[in-house]
Amino acid sequence: PWLQHSRWYPVMMAFVQWCVLLLSVAAAISVNADMTVDCNPDSVMVVWTEHKPHVDMSLFRLGSCYPTRVTAREVVFNVDFNECNFKKLVTASTLMYFSELLFISSPDSHVLPHSHLVVCEYERPKDYYPEIYEPVFSTYDTENLIFNMQLMNDFFSGPAKSTSFTLGSIIPIMASVRQASHQPLLLLLEECEASSTPDQRPGSSFHTIINNKGCLVDSKESRSKFEPRQKSSELRLSLQAFKFASGEEVFLHCTLVAWEPSGLDHTKKACHYVKDQGWESLDTPYSSLCDCCESTCKSRRTRSLTSAKHGIAHKVMLGPLQITDF
Repeated sequence: PWLQHSRWYPVMMAFVQWCVLLLSVAAAISVNADMTVDCNPDSVMVVWTEHKPHVDMSLFRLGSCYPTRVTAREVVFNVDFNECNFKKLVTASTLMYFSELLFISSPDSHVLPHSHLVVCEYERPKDYYPEIYEPVFSTYDTENLIFNMQLMNDFFSGPAKSTSFTLGSIIPIMASVRQASHQPLLLLLEECEASSTPDQRPGSSFHTIINNKGCLVDSKESRSKFEPRQKSSELRLSLQAFKFASGEEVFLHCTLVAWEPSGLDHTKKACHYVKDQGWESLDTPYSSLCDCCESTCKSRRTRSLTSAKHGIAHKVMLGPLQITDF
């Protein structure tokens, strides 16, 4: 009864109506699919199992988050409630977190876009007190982004114990951007080259790894590739050790780009070459974003890269490391 006289009553009623609508849509679509939601105290696991054939499972998103794991018929999200655009709703007796599972589709897909409500509901903690006000943040607080790039161990579970690699072995590299008070951004590697000097001096020798706005050109002649994403704010690169500056120190000079997840185009992408298949996009495998990797990748957009509304670029240097013949 107290809620009916509260200023939150219209919001609650609108939310309930929205839930009913989305659940109705989900019931209609889920004839050919199953969704399970496993709620934990601070996180949730969402599993979507698709029964229709030829559905690109990589096109599912949970709010702003990319899948944690993708197979031919299943997509899994394992995320915290402070990610993926989860919203919190508190009533007199319950604490609720909710977001949307989205299928964004593609122009050549036969499956229409659809969305499904993901809700985790708990008993309201007795010691919970709502905030008096909610701080107002800018949509993209790019001034506070913290970029990082480091050598990792073989399982990407921690830093590498050595900076020396034998020719032909795999060099695990992880780039990341730490985000604070803004919407989640997608991390991309725009350019990357190896040099024998810590600064890119004119006339110094270099080996191109990534160019053309996100094309991993080194993958055409090696086993180098982008690994599946675990978070939109991270990018994992398995780089095959190349013959360059033998016996000398090697430095990697790269340009990282933090960009809005919905803003992918020919100049905002992560592409690697797959043998017998051609160029493939890490984030949208069956799209045409990588078609330009053999020519020149140009954007049809007019937005500036450094616009605080859409993202920012940052140059990093990784090294020194050594590549030996044995």
